Amino acid sequence: MKKLIRTLLFAGAMGMALSCGNKTAKTTTAEESTISKVAVQAANVKEVPQTDTYSTQVEAYAINNIAPQSPSRIEKIFVQIGDFVKAGQIVAKMDDVQLKQSGLALSNDSTELARLKKLYAEGGVSKSDLDAVELQYNVAHSQYNNLLENTILRSPISGVISERNYDRGDMFSSGKPIYVVQQITPVKLLVGVSEVDYTRIKRGDNVSITADAIPGRTFTGRISRIYPTMDAATHTFSTEVTVINSDRVLRPGMYAKATITFSSNKSVVLPDNCIVKQQGSGVRSVFVMNADNTVKSVQVTLGRHVGSEYEILSGISEGETVVVRGQASLKDGEKVELTQN
Repeated sequence: MKKLIRTLLFAGAMGMALSCGNKTAKTTTAEESTISKVAVQAANVKEVPQTDTYSTQVEAYAINNIAPQSPSRIEKIFVQIGDFVKAGQIVAKMDDVQLKQSGLALSNDSTELARLKKLYAEGGVSKSDLDAVELQYNVAHSQYNNLLENTILRSPISGVISERNYDRGDMFSSGKPIYVVQQITPVKLLVGVSEVDYTRIKRGDNVSITADAIPGRTFTGRISRIYPTMDAATHTFSTEVTVINSDRVLRPGMYAKATITFSSNKSVVLPDNCIVKQQGSGVRSVFVMNADNTVKSVQVTLGRHVGSEYEILSGISEGETVVVRGQASLKDGEKVELTQN
């Protein structure tokens, strides 16, 4: 009987040992299966353009109001809203009664001046008489030219007619101009740049322009003027950017964005998807892989976002091995395994 009991006890102990061994094996296998698999990349250095993008509007390069000096009746209208005109092109004609009268007076003064010049050469009149008639002729000539300019109205610039406020036969008053013409080849944009960049830009720098109304197209402009004073409220200064706009697709009033490149830095760059963002704070970090296959969380300072990469201003040095995939659930000090994919 005692022998039987000893046999049963031995068998039970062996069973327990085997059971414990199986549990240990299962635990080890489970632990091994929870090791995170990650992909890594060496941090490298690139030239990173230092750019800023500003919201602005397209403006006409020049705007001109076309109107005579004094009230007069409009005899003819030659152009309409939307028409393109060249500098010097006739756009309207006013009542020409005064112009004709002035022309007749000028012709008479010209004849009288020619007659007195001949008499003066023969000694028939004094120099003072000749000078008086010559002065009268010059005044009449100036008056005629002024009336001509204000009777036959011409566009002083090449551009598009954006306003027409009167019709043929209307009496022009000094309230509104007959036409408004805007020069749109080129156009200009006023960009408010932060005062910290005042010394970083110069005339002639290229500027990339995009317009919401013209998707998929980028225009190139140049800084043509830098305003000398700052806005005390916004701490910005105005920079005038000129765009050739030879095909006239950019129009005044369009909403646009101007991207100015100030310089470039040699900086460490990393894929933007490897950056871990701590919720509720501005802390940004990445996981660096150590030689023993553990990872370390390193806080970084981000710079420019260029394409799908971030410029890293501090925290990571060139050549460090950074986790670029599988980092979402990692913890500091955790052991990882490199994925083959």
